[in-house]
Amino acid sequence: MPAPPPDKLSIVVFSGQFERVHYALVMAGAAIASNTPVTLFFTMGAARALLTGDGWRKLPSEEAASASAMDEMFKARGIGQFEELLEACIALGVTFQVCEMGLKALGIDHSDLRADVPVALGGVVTFLADASRNGAMVFV
Repeated sequence: MPAPPPDKLSIVVFSGQFERVHYALVMAGAAIASNTPVTLFFTMGAARALLTGDGWRKLPSEEAASASAMDEMFKARGIGQFEELLEACIALGVTFQVCEMGLKALGIDHSDLRADVPVALGGVVTFLADASRNGAMVFV
């Protein structure tokens, strides 16, 4: 008999590479759509994905293409684009946390973050307190 699914998914979004941040949104969207609560904890390079303006478009890509070019390629192949995934996660109630230490390390002020994303500032202790004993934790 398979193990029961986790009662919560907590994702540490650490990498600032476009594909990894994109996939964290894919995982979060799939989990929340399956009635599993999700927290995305953005820190270090990944926090740049939530900057106002062109934030995520400036993320480096594992491929030679820009983040914008990768997003357009995903669209052409029927894969959800960054903004679509982000909007879906917001609409479905994913919890967004941004690490205060990560922002300080990057020299980013919390006022530089997107106003359309309901971000809670906190640290590792906040993230761990939010996690579930019976949940799953993923590091991207």
